[in-house]
Order: sequence, then structure tokens, then C-alpha cells
Amino acid sequence: MAYIRKVKTASGATAVQICYKTKGQVVKLKHIGSAHNETELKILIEIAKKEIIGDQPPLFPDEKMELHVEIKRSYSELLWNVLKAQYEKLGLGELEDEVFLGLCVARIVEPTSKVESLRVLADLGIDQFDRNQLYRCLARVNELNYRKKISKACYEHALDKRISLVLYDVTTLYFEAQKEDEFRKQGMSKERRLEPQIIIGLVVDRYGFPLGLHSFEGNKAETKTILPVIEAFQKQHGLEKLTIVADAAMLSSTNLVSLAEAGHTYVVGSRLRKIPYEIEEYQKDHEFEDGQIVVSQYEEYRVIYQYRGKRAALDIRNIQKLLEKAQKIVEGKAQPRKNKFLSLKSPSKEINQALVDKAYRLAGIKGYVTNLKIPDKDVIAFYHQLFQVEATFRMAKSDLKARPIFHRKRDSIEAHLTIVFAALAMSKKIEFITDKSIKQIIKTLQPLRSGIVSINGNEVVAKPNVPIETKTLIKKLISGH
Repeated sequence: MAYIRKVKTASGATAVQICYKTKGQVVKLKHIGSAHNETELKILIEIAKKEIIGDQPPLFPDEKMELHVEIKRSYSELLWNVLKAQYEKLGLGELEDEVFLGLCVARIVEPTSKVESLRVLADLGIDQFDRNQLYRCLARVNELNYRKKISKACYEHALDKRISLVLYDVTTLYFEAQKEDEFRKQGMSKERRLEPQIIIGLVVDRYGFPLGLHSFEGNKAETKTILPVIEAFQKQHGLEKLTIVADAAMLSSTNLVSLAEAGHTYVVGSRLRKIPYEIEEYQKDHEFEDGQIVVSQYEEYRVIYQYRGKRAALDIRNIQKLLEKAQKIVEGKAQPRKNKFLSLKSPSKEINQALVDKAYRLAGIKGYVTNLKIPDKDVIAFYHQLFQVEATFRMAKSDLKARPIFHRKRDSIEAHLTIVFAALAMSKKIEFITDKSIKQIIKTLQPLRSGIVSINGNEVVAKPNVPIETKTLIKKLISGH
């Protein structure tokens, strides 16, 4: 036996349920929905009646029960609410800019142009913005120095609660343009691109959470970016001493001296242009074992060299590939091109055996320069955290599609970078809390759509049916752990 029952809820709504009884005992209870007014109540009762009758013909043929259901609109309200909550949790709500919030969320959900962001937002249920509002927002971002405010919020909500160590690295962002200007310039590109570019310097904590973002002209030397970035970070947050970890591209005697004079400690990768004396001496009587460390001690700093077997195997494979290419050029089987093992002496070409021998002797060895007075292995562990910066850059370039940049004016470019910076902070926070990639989070939540449903001419809001595991995920995001 099945019948419909109405129950008042604690919130004052009326729950409509189908109650199934066997021998006077309730064996099953199905919740149809909660009504907040008479119209909704009538609709839910009609749905319940339809559920009970199913395909059975009515007892009284004259009593025809027509139920016309039409979906008027659907949208990913749940995804919007989750991302908005993270924006607020990071303290970005203090900007009091709903349009900026929308642009940050759209950048995470589907990175696209600013105008196309309107479509992305509409799919999330946010359709109150127009193109002019977006452009006015971009102007506000620079006029009100949003990036500085976001940096402050990120520092206060960093994953590393006691920031004494920061990681720094740079990347390049290119433009779909042929002509340079004062900002977008051709320069050294890690991807060997020829388009005008800019350089981005990023400061993150040891977990890869972004703390500061700076931009430089495309032809700026990487070594000349670290000092202004660290000094600005130090000044903004009132810090006296920091430990800075950076790769070999930042290594210069000027940088190291300046960092030390400012009271900072550092761990920087070392380029091995020649075989260090200590390595030569060690190799006279010993074979390197995996993890072997050799140290060069100087007055103000030390250089730690470590040999790793896996790194040696990779280095040797790369040496052999380069040698094969060089040999083909020497034999005339390939066109001459740049190869570090090749001497292009006129009229003959030959392999530079001295460089080959040096490369083999240095295979598997990595150097680290530091003025920290801590164990060698701890220094190496600090340096290896640089993969967090690389991971954050990968997220910015792939998940958030920070490049290529289609803006032309510097103000618009800087505003774009500020949106990416905020979206990056939101994404890294979500990944840290859930231990899932931001792509997984979007893929999980986006299909759970709310909708406007017309039932017999009356419109009601239909909420998504959220699986238990997804409810657990959302609870994690809301609680923050």
C-alpha cells in the first residue's frame, strides 16, 4: 500500500513523501521534495500521484491527470557556490567586486577570452554582467592595485603558516603578435619561440601556494629579476630575513652578495661549466656511489655537489643522443646545426672530445650553492622543493591558460595576470584541501546542475542530486580540511 503524506519541516517548509506500508508497518519512505508555498505543494503532490500510479490506468477514466514538465534552464550553481566560497575563504571578498570574482571563477572553470567569460558565467547561473562591466573591472584591477591586496590575502592564508622560506622562479608568456613594444619584447625563450614575450617572476611557499607575482620586459635577464621581487616581498610583509630557493638561472655573484647583505640565506642551483677541483680530486681514487656528496667550502658560502645514479643514467642517454647527431653532421649525413660537442672548424668539422669527456665525468652530478649553516642533505631537500614552483607554473599555463596573451596594452596585460594570480591561489588551495587536481574538481561538480522546471505552467527550482562522496568532498572544501 502506498499513500502520500505531508510533513512540516523545522524550516517551516512542507515535505511531500510517498509512504509504503506492509501489514501496517512502514517499509519504505520516498522523499519527493519540500514545498515553500501552495503552488509548489500542489506540484509536488501531482508528482507523487504520478509516481504512485506509474503506468496503471486510472480507476475512474474520467479523472485524467495531465502532468506537463518542461526544463526551462539549467546551470552549474553548485560549482559556482563552491568556487565562490573558496574566493571568500582566501579573503578576496574584501575587494567587494563581484565582476572580478566572476572573472576569477570563469578562468578556473573554462579559461577563455574576457568576452567569452560571459558565456561561462551564464552557464554557472550568473548572467547579470555585460561586456562593459568586464572592461570597467579590468581598469579597476590596476587603478585600485588589486594585485597588492591579493598578495596580502595570499600571505595571510598561505599553506605554510610560518613563512621563512620562499621559492622563486621565472617563466615567459608569449603573445600572438609580430611587433615588439616597450613591454612585449623578444628575448630568451625556454621554448625557443620567436614571438614577443614578457617575463613572469613568481614567489610561492614551500607547498607551491602563490605569494607574489611580478612582470618584466621580455628581454630582461632572469638574474636581474630576483632582487627586486624579493625586496618588494620583504617590504610588503615587513620581513627581516628569508631563505630563498631558486634555480641556477638566478645564480650570479651580485645576487648572492646582495641577498647575504640584506640578511637573507639562500639555496641556488649551480651551473657546472668546468669540473670542480674537489670533484677531480675525489674521482682520482673513488667511484661515485648513489647519493655521494662532495663539498667545496668558501668564506661566505659553500657548494654542495651530489651524485645520483638515476640522474647519471639520464645524463648519459642525453650525451649519447647529442654525440650521434654530432657524428652525423661530421659524416655529412645531416645539416650543420648547433651542437655543444661539435667544433665547426673550417674546412673540417670534428667532435670536441674534451667536452665529451667532461660531460661524462659530470654525469649525475648536481651543484647547490648556499650560505645556510644546516646539514648538506637538508640544503638539497630545500632545493628539490622548487618542483612546487614548476607545478604552479604548469597550472597557470595549462589549467588556467595564462598564455598566449591576446591583450595589447600593458594595463590590460597586468589586469589579466592579476586575474590569473587570484585564480591560481584559489586552485592551489582547493587542491591542497582535497588532494585532487582542479580539473578533477571541475569535472566532478560541473555536471551537478540546478534547473528551472516548468510543471503544468508553474516554474520551480530543481536542485541536483548530489552523490554521497561528492557531499564529502564539498564538506572538505567548506570546512577547509
